Amino acid sequence: MLLGILLTIHIIVCISLIGVVLLQRSEGGALGMGGGPTGFMSARGAGDLLTRITWILGSIFFVLSLVLTLMAGRERGASSVVDRLKIDAIDPNSLNQPPAAAPVPQAPTQSTDAPAPLTAPTPTVRNPFAGEEPQPAAPATAPPPSNP
Repeated sequence: MLLGILLTIHIIVCISLIGVVLLQRSEGGALGMGGGPTGFMSARGAGDLLTRITWILGSIFFVLSLVLTLMAGRERGASSVVDRLKIDAIDPNSLNQPPAAAPVPQAPTQSTDAPAPLTAPTPTVRNPFAGEEPQPAAPATAPPPSNP
């Protein structure tokens, strides 16, 4: 429950930090809002305000990150990956055994109900540019011509 609340606050801080950083000028100045040369929201005053907010939000971000990491680690407990695998329950003698031989399938017996061999369909030759209809192709092995 507490982890979920801290995670929600962490996301809000992240979004706020992104917004504040994007509001700042890249030249080192700040938003550069109008106003007189002195005052709270002058160019320098806005820069100081955004810089302070950035430092505060950045510090909160790092502290929340550390707290979330520590809390998630404690919630998981002190168990390591090796402890969770339960290696102690494995019998080392069973690891060195050769695999059991698979039963050899018996050859199928010849039956009279064997399926017919597959035959390919007769190829057709068609020229789509000439508007011809498909015609059966000549067989690949033509019989020799007979002499009259």
